Amino acid sequence: MRNCIFILFGLFYLGAFAQVEKNTPLLLPVGSSLQASTMAAYQLDSAFIYRKVDSIVTTGIKNNAFPGAQVLIAKEGNIIFHEAYGFHTYDSIQPVALNDIYDLASVTKILGPLPALMKLVDEGKLDLDLPFSTYWKPWKKRKDKATITLREILAHQAGLEPYIVFLNKTLKNNGRFKKRFIRSKPNNRFSNEAFEGIYVKNTFHRKMYRIINRSKVSDKKKYKYSGLTFLIFPELITQITGLPYEDYMEREFYKPLGMKTFGFLPSNKNFTNKIVPTEVDTIYRHTLTQGWVHDENASLLGGVSGNAGLFGTADDLAIIMQLFLQNGLYAGKRYISKNTLKEFTKVQYPENENRRGLGFDKPYLKNNTFKIAEAYPAPEVGAASFGHSGFTGTFVWADPEHQLVYIFLSNRVYPTRDNRNIYNLNIRSSIQQIFYKAFGKAKQHQP
Repeated sequence: MRNCIFILFGLFYLGAFAQVEKNTPLLLPVGSSLQASTMAAYQLDSAFIYRKVDSIVTTGIKNNAFPGAQVLIAKEGNIIFHEAYGFHTYDSIQPVALNDIYDLASVTKILGPLPALMKLVDEGKLDLDLPFSTYWKPWKKRKDKATITLREILAHQAGLEPYIVFLNKTLKNNGRFKKRFIRSKPNNRFSNEAFEGIYVKNTFHRKMYRIINRSKVSDKKKYKYSGLTFLIFPELITQITGLPYEDYMEREFYKPLGMKTFGFLPSNKNFTNKIVPTEVDTIYRHTLTQGWVHDENASLLGGVSGNAGLFGTADDLAIIMQLFLQNGLYAGKRYISKNTLKEFTKVQYPENENRRGLGFDKPYLKNNTFKIAEAYPAPEVGAASFGHSGFTGTFVWADPEHQLVYIFLSNRVYPTRDNRNIYNLNIRSSIQQIFYKAFGKAKQHQP
């Protein structure tokens, strides 16, 4: 099933050209940009790795976990493995390519609003331990929300509702759109394009904010995942910075980092890269979703949101994950302070059996005591590691202890989100584990 191009010497990849002698790891200065290297440079058994990864991905494709996928591994700033497998769809027409663009789904949370929030904390414009209502004024009037802190929110410790299906507010009982919210053609009041032929009322986002502001809060302070405030964060970032959220992220992070395809609304940007499709939507868009955000809530916000909406290639993802791994420093430029990044990536409420960092996902507590089937992610990852998964079948993870970045991209929701074998077969963690075992084996054979 594999249709792949292994990254070899001579690849120009965002940083300086790197010559690596066989069996000699290239140790980059802290804060450098990513380079290309080979598995041989780390004395890895490449035949074993290829065989194992191929087997897992092929099993996934045969069991309809996804029609195709990508795997990227970076070690100490060196990309040593980047492979593409399968096809965009099960008709086997369009092979997966290394520069394909993916809908990242909830991975958006840590690569969209989170870097901005960290920067604003650095600048003293946000305080993690002040009530969020200090910055989001409508919550001052809500007794159950007035004292909730940004730290509690980002650690999913605030007791907020997990998700609200705002699409229901736009549909009649017969499934057709309510014309007061959705139109098929744009005009001055309906210019927010959610999809081809679907235009949302310009003020609909205010209705979404009001519903979030009035949503219930649990009395119990315990781990409860919620993406609601990630719908609010872009507006908050705009209010604080004076720039539209999308423009701020492009100016402060994506463009200076050299992320060539990363951002929102890829269909509007004339990329030559292919965009991998997601779901054949039978409820909302009634067609294949491709180049438009899969998540309905992000779609109703015009595709620019904090909970979903980002698209990008594996190469672009590797850049920003390496920035996180290098404590906010990349290619000699500091984007986020080391102290702030360490604060955001550490477990916040372990006493409440909450594994989460601030925005970042973390391994299960005592993860190294579990077998692969019960662990999250692989049991070998460092306790300081962090990342996030996405509903569409994406996964990113950075491990400071082992200096590893792991990226898995797929469109597991094609043709339907009911496909859950990516979870049932534990594919992403199993592939991740292969590399930890390979590095462990290589270390044992070092003189």
